[in-house]
Amino acid sequence: MYRIFSFTLLLAVLTACAGTSMPLTALRQAQGDTVRHASVPIVGGCQIFPADNPWNTDITNYPLDPRSDAYIAALPGNLHPDFGQNPHYGIPFNIVPASQKKVPVSFRYYSQSDPGPYPIPPNAQIEGGRHASGDRHVLVLQKGVCKLYEMFDAYPVHGGKRWRAGSGAIFHLDSNKLRPNGWTSADAAGLPIIPALVKCDEVAAGEIDHALRVTFQQTQRGYIHPATHFASNSRNKDLPPMGLRIRMKASYDISGITGQSHVIAVAMKTYGMFVADNGSNWYFQGEGGRQSSCWNDNDLNQLKNVPNTAFEVVKTGRIRHKSGP
Repeated sequence: MYRIFSFTLLLAVLTACAGTSMPLTALRQAQGDTVRHASVPIVGGCQIFPADNPWNTDITNYPLDPRSDAYIAALPGNLHPDFGQNPHYGIPFNIVPASQKKVPVSFRYYSQSDPGPYPIPPNAQIEGGRHASGDRHVLVLQKGVCKLYEMFDAYPVHGGKRWRAGSGAIFHLDSNKLRPNGWTSADAAGLPIIPALVKCDEVAAGEIDHALRVTFQQTQRGYIHPATHFASNSRNKDLPPMGLRIRMKASYDISGITGQSHVIAVAMKTYGMFVADNGSNWYFQGEGGRQSSCWNDNDLNQLKNVPNTAFEVVKTGRIRHKSGP
């Protein structure tokens, strides 16, 4: 839908621009699964939410939250990429055709899950691998219909003829509709996961046009839209609610950060990160699984030197405390 030029015309443009930085970016936009147009990510031929969706919103000029300093002081530690060359790190996702057969799914938290069936392929990539004991996210983007099907703690049954999971959520990529207040998703915050991941193709193309996700050990009992769910009983106002939006300070010098890490740092200044789940402080997630060989661990490790004080919190809305629909 957003590929305006034919490939023939694109080749002519590439030839005319030989010797510039354009060819790699343009070629990936013509051939890759993950592309952007007008600052809106496209994955598997699907636009990832409308242009005015919070995930796609430039927050460079958003005002500071009055509690920014208190939040940051309560979140010690350095930035940490929770993905890399090891295929068991990061969160993989599966792109399937519109014709992908749907299979039944049973959910432990069925009252807050979108019922199946889901279009899960038998060889679906599972976070951490098939024998993992962690969050075991299974994420599916269905081309053509452009829907996300995301599951937490997912296990195949009878070779994938059906699945069981902790929770599951379906997101329509042409809509800004949120989950009901009080509902979780495959993420504690009730947010989608695929839109938040740092992806190989976009980093290689030199630009990330969306917000990322980040975790913290302690959060408060509350959430800010687009989050719809909390996962804490703490009423400590210095702790971050789910959906809190954190931005790398414009004043933080990233001129010495290079390569893949530089692209990520620019995105953190422009689009920031949503607090999405409980986990290790300042861990943010990227693409894993079969595509993880695209990452350069030595390059990504530069970000481990970025301290919490490089960040600030922006004001995006009120904290909600409703625990159910």
